[in-house]
Amino acid sequence: MKKPRINGNLRAKVYDDLRDRIHHGLLGQDEKLVDVDIANQLGISRMPVREALLQLTHEGYLVGTTRGFMLPRLTAVDVANIFEVRRLLEPRAAAHAARDISADGMKRLAEALADAERGAATEDAELLFEANVRFRRCWLEAVNNDRLASAIARFADHVQVVRLGTLTHAPTQAVVVTGMRRLHQAFVRRDSMAAFDHMTRFIESAQERFVTLTERLEADEPDTQQRLTR
Repeated sequence: MKKPRINGNLRAKVYDDLRDRIHHGLLGQDEKLVDVDIANQLGISRMPVREALLQLTHEGYLVGTTRGFMLPRLTAVDVANIFEVRRLLEPRAAAHAARDISADGMKRLAEALADAERGAATEDAELLFEANVRFRRCWLEAVNNDRLASAIARFADHVQVVRLGTLTHAPTQAVVVTGMRRLHQAFVRRDSMAAFDHMTRFIESAQERFVTLTERLEADEPDTQQRLTR
């Protein structure tokens, strides 16, 4: 077996680090990622950084600009399409997870739910957001179909910035926590059918909240979409 290329290992590390930032909402909507700057910060050559940025662009996480790479600005059609894909994939995956999740996974789900409830109760949107990320990651780890889990994680990451913006609103926080509670109950009972149904309703409610919030804010300010994605 050939020894792995050093550049390949560096590319994978940069890719993982950048995707993790996107996954946790740590990359600002207007933040520019420049390959030379990142390479200098990490003390590595430019090539593996550029390869990682191009891979993230190919997968839809970033878009290229004349001055670097940045998060795409999602239109209403983009968001609707993403929710459609989620409705097609996530309920079945949740059903698999309810059947196969481990005792340790169940414990981590409960911990993430508790943090989400605390975040909503204290109006801490960042805590709720982080708990929601952990909750999703936990049940996705129980999905034995790696391709299915990977596709779901990718589309969820595509709307992370939008999700962080909407979670500052109390009605949306209530929808998220209620959905997480119902899913957790289905997982505890290992009820695949209930997990499928609850996930379907969870996604539908999330889309309804996003549309309602967007329309309401657009009536107040013309730059609402920019506010939602900051």
